[in-house]
This record gives sequence, structure tokens and C-alpha cells, in this order.
Amino acid sequence: MGPSNRVWAGVGALTLGASLLVPSVALAQDASPAASAAAAGECNVGVSWNNFEQPRWAATDKPNLQATIEAGGGTYQDFDAKLDSAQQLTDVETLINGGADVLVLLAQDQDAAVSALELAANSGIPVIAYDRLIEDPGVLYITFDNVGVGKAEAAALFEKVPTGTYVRIKGDPGDANASTFLPQGMDEAGLQDKIDAGDIVLYDDQFTDGWKTETAQDNMEAIIDRANAEGVTIDAILAENDSTALGVVAALQAKGLDPIPLSGQDGDQANLQNVAAGWQYVDVWKNSNELGKVAGAAALQLCAGTPMDQLTIPDGLIDPSVAPTAGMAAAPFETPGGNTVTSFILQPTPVTADTLNLVVDGGWIDLATLCAQATDPALAAPICADAGAAASPAASAAG
Repeated sequence: MGPSNRVWAGVGALTLGASLLVPSVALAQDASPAASAAAAGECNVGVSWNNFEQPRWAATDKPNLQATIEAGGGTYQDFDAKLDSAQQLTDVETLINGGADVLVLLAQDQDAAVSALELAANSGIPVIAYDRLIEDPGVLYITFDNVGVGKAEAAALFEKVPTGTYVRIKGDPGDANASTFLPQGMDEAGLQDKIDAGDIVLYDDQFTDGWKTETAQDNMEAIIDRANAEGVTIDAILAENDSTALGVVAALQAKGLDPIPLSGQDGDQANLQNVAAGWQYVDVWKNSNELGKVAGAAALQLCAGTPMDQLTIPDGLIDPSVAPTAGMAAAPFETPGGNTVTSFILQPTPVTADTLNLVVDGGWIDLATLCAQATDPALAAPICADAGAAASPAASAAG
């Protein structure tokens, strides 16, 4: 990737403020580039995104991560690997060679992550595993409670459809969120118990490579065709995230079917619009504005030499509704691979048609945008019907 693809942000006028730092002790890495840069009043943060195809990364995570770093006097640089592991490794190498003091990594897969960590370790650069677990005890893991997300998704659907035939559309098999945390949360909500009791039949359970909407649609259309051929009625669909949920909705519409209770998570605009329009039952909102802020603040502290286990979320930085249950100090997290990593685990918020006011009141999406697709009065969420959006030609045209 050539220089024309770089995104640089100039060093802000502010220095690393005391509000972003906590007292630190001497690190074994005190001679690292990060510590040296901090001593010189510099902080260069390199960010490797595995993709911008999922809307939230560029729309919410990146701007808040970048703004927090710049507000603390840091410099921001990033790359988009476009779902390519080899490209991500090249990007990481470029970031390190370009002077990164801290690396923030949304890993494409574990292979890319391991190689990236080796490069960072050789240069003495701390790594933040951003919203995707890397099985290494040396990383700082910043994410939402993904077990809690899966639990909230399943609990909402169980309340709506307590018995019946379910389909689960999972994410990428190489992502611990898809293979471990979200299914664990669904089982904590009672999925396996309901299957064992015969209350729920899990008709199909498929991964979705790369979390791609098109792949989820293809998989769901094939499931619908098979169900129709076998005379099976699908009563509910557990889609693990919003991009897969969009694929499910596209499949239902392509097959001329009515909405089926469906889950998702992230709070992407198109999915919240589907909740408002009656096509998605629940969207577990992960306010990624706040996640980006936490990562930015942590990067600044790491740059200044603060040990990972002494990192804190500065007072007033994030909305209290997402604050970690473990408190505002970094806490240990036990991984599925048996590692203990330092972490900040933020809290998500499930949203249904009856609680869409939460995302509007929170400034996540405005009412007109939310209700732009809610043109069927029989399906429109109360917040849209009350605003007259379901009967409004303007709302229909906005879609």
C-alpha cells in the first residue's frame, strides 16, 4: 500500500494531559520507542483495521479513536487491510517502520495477529487488540461484553418466540466472538437448555466467512429453500451481528417472505432502520463511539509508559451506560485459550422497536433517519408511528 493510502493526522497543540494518565511504575519496556517518545512529548499511534466494509469501523470507531488521540497531543495513522491477512501484516510493518509508538489492531485472523505481535514485540511496541481477541497475554484487549451481547440477543428472541424452529447465522469462524463468546452468551440465556428440552429445534447453524452480508444472504436463501422443500417453518433467526442480519433480511425479501423475528448487534444505521420498519426484532447496540474513546485514552497512557495493569478510563470520558462492570481500571480477562489478558470490557444495550428512543436520545441516530424505511404502518415501530413517519411521503422518499 503506497503513501497515497496513508491517513495522517497532525500532532495537536495539547500535550499528554494529566487527565489521561495515572501514576506509573518503571516498565521493563521503559527503553522502548513508546517510552522514549513519551519522554519527548510525542505519541504516534498506528491503527490497522481489518476492513471498512462493516459500516461501524469508519463511521464511529475511527473518528472517536482519532479525536481522543489528537486531543491528547498524539498523531494518528491508519490503514484498511480490506479483509486481507497478508495486507494487514504489510500495513502493520509500514506503521511500525513509520514510527508508531503504540499499535491498535483489529485483527483479520489469528495468523495475521500472531505475525503482527512478533513485529511489534521486536520493536518494543505495545499492542491494543481492538474489539477482537488476540490470544496473547501481552495485549490490551478492549471490547464490549460479547458474551453479554449473545445473551441479550437470545434472551430477546426467547421472549418473543419461546418455542419453535430456530436458525443461527454466525460470523467468521476465525473470530472468537463468532465461535466462542456469542454462542456462550446464547447458551447462558438458555439456548442449549431449550434445545435439550425440545422447546427449540436448531434447524441450521452456519458460520459466515468474513461476516459478509452477501455470504449470509446466500446461506440463508439456501436454508429457506431446504426448509420449504422439507415443509419446515422457520420461527426465529439468531444472526450474530448486523452485517449477517442484513443478509438474512435480504434473503427473506428475495424469497417474498414476511419478517421473521431476527437478532443482530452493533447498532448499524441500516439495522436500526430495519428494527424501526419491523424487519429486525432486536439490535444489541454497541456504542462504539465510546469504545474508540477508551482505546484512544489507553494508547496515550501506554505511550507515556503507564503499565497495562495500571491503565484507567479517565473520569467523564465515556457514557456511564457503557462503563465496565469491573470498574474504570483495567482488569484481567480469562480467554478461551487459557491466557489472561488486561482488558476494558464495555457494556452493550439491547434495543427493540419499543426502546428505539434509547439510540435517538443518545444521539446515535436522528428520528428522521431512523424511521426512513418505516413506511408500513402495520410494521412500524411506535416511535415512528407516533411521529407520523409511517404515513409520511417524505419519510418514504428519504429511504
